[in-house]
Amino acid sequence: MSSTAALILLFVAIIVIVGLAGYAYRLRQEVKRRDAFRVEEDQRAQLNSLENLDWVTAALVQEQVDVTEGAWRCKVLLEIIDPSLPEKPEFQAFTEHYQRTKHLKTHSARQQLTPRERMQEDRERLEAEDQMRSDVLAAAQAVITWRKQGGKGLH
Repeated sequence: MSSTAALILLFVAIIVIVGLAGYAYRLRQEVKRRDAFRVEEDQRAQLNSLENLDWVTAALVQEQVDVTEGAWRCKVLLEIIDPSLPEKPEFQAFTEHYQRTKHLKTHSARQQLTPRERMQEDRERLEAEDQMRSDVLAAAQAVITWRKQGGKGLH
């Protein structure tokens, strides 16, 4: 092979390597951008969940919302903030009430029940609310206290 052909091949190889390096750099920058966006979205979801949790617990303590609805919402929001939070002893009433009432129909499924079935479910829900009311309200107050002490998500 002549030295000219070798130089041309060397030049082509350098161009290919530089092109691939540039492409790899652009891909890496895109990955960094997407990671930063995901982290920002996670933080925004955390903040929204914490804010919603504040609203729901305040409504629960002031008895402006049904115990069942409030307990379910608190459980879900705590799980979003940190999946281990509903298992904390002071917050377990939300999970316990959810376990007692999760079989009850909601929304359109409830509308499909006969009036007798709806009345039976209402009776079950009210009985569970009567049994769990003080525990759920105490858990809501514990969340409020936890938040005032700086309780935040782990992310």
